[in-house]
Amino acid sequence: MKNVELSVTGNILTITVDLTKDFGPSSSGKTIIVASTEGNAKIPGREEQVGLNVYRKK
Repeated sequence: MKNVELSVTGNILTITVDLTKDFGPSSSGKTIIVASTEGNAKIPGREEQVGLNVYRKK
């Protein structure tokens, strides 16, 4: 995962992303990647999964 933190308290999932970071352009070059789970990621201690991409226009 890039710039993504997942935490579970009870039945609440909290996703933390630092919006000041970037990881360069996407493969298409149209956006700048801010954070990604890079596919589906398992939620710690749970059976659910999450897929997340955060980006901004160039």
